[in-house]
Amino acid sequence: MRQVVLDTETTGLEAAAGHRIIEVGCIELVNRRPTNRTFHRYINPQRAVDSGALHVHGIDDDFLATQPLFAAIAGELLEFVNGAELVIHNAEFDVEFINRELSRLDGATHDIRECCKVLDTLSLARQMHPGQRNSLDALAKRYEVDNSKRDLHGALLDARILAEIYLAMTGGQASLSLDGDDADTVALGAGIVRIRRDGLFLPVVRATAAELAAHEAIAARIRGAAS
Repeated sequence: MRQVVLDTETTGLEAAAGHRIIEVGCIELVNRRPTNRTFHRYINPQRAVDSGALHVHGIDDDFLATQPLFAAIAGELLEFVNGAELVIHNAEFDVEFINRELSRLDGATHDIRECCKVLDTLSLARQMHPGQRNSLDALAKRYEVDNSKRDLHGALLDARILAEIYLAMTGGQASLSLDGDDADTVALGAGIVRIRRDGLFLPVVRATAAELAAHEAIAARIRGAAS
C-alpha cells in the first residue's frame, strides 16, 4: 500500500479569491513505513502573499519570484503522487488549491482525485476525538510527536509531522520494524484500536542538503526583515 502525506502553503486562505500555492511537500509511505522519498518544491504564485499568510509561513514575495511556476512542477508532482492514497490534514483545503492550479493547465487532469484516493486526517481525528481540538499542533501534543521546530509552517516539515501523527493515531501497527508481516497490524476502518506507545520508534526522515539550503535562505530573509 502506497501513501503520500501531503501539505501545501499558500498566498492566502481562499482559492476562490485567486490565492495560489507557494509550496508543496510530500512524504512517501509504503506499507506504513517511510521510504525516504520526498517531493518538495517552492512555487512562484505570480501574485503577492497576504500579510496574514506571511506571518504563518514566512515565505516572502522576493524569494518566491525566483521559483518556478506551478506549470513547471505539475508533471513531477502528478508523477510522484500517481496511484497513491493522499494523506492530508483538512484535505478539502489542499485539494481545492491543487485542483485550481491544475485547472489552469492544458492537457493535465483537473482533479487530483482522478489519480489518487484522499484520506482526510482532520475528519479521522474528529471521529476519534469528538469535541476536542484536532489541529496539527493539538494532535502532535496528544500523540507525543515532536513539533518543537514548527515556529513557522512549512509544507515539508508539516508533512513529516503529519506522517508521524497519522501512523500513531491510526494504530495500524505496534512497531515500525523492518520485518514483514506484523501480527498487531490492524486495517484502517476495522475500528479504533488503542495501542501502547511505550518504546514506539518513529523514524525521522532527514532533510536533504538542497532542502536545508532552501530553508536557510528563507530563514535569512525572515531574520533580515525582523532586524
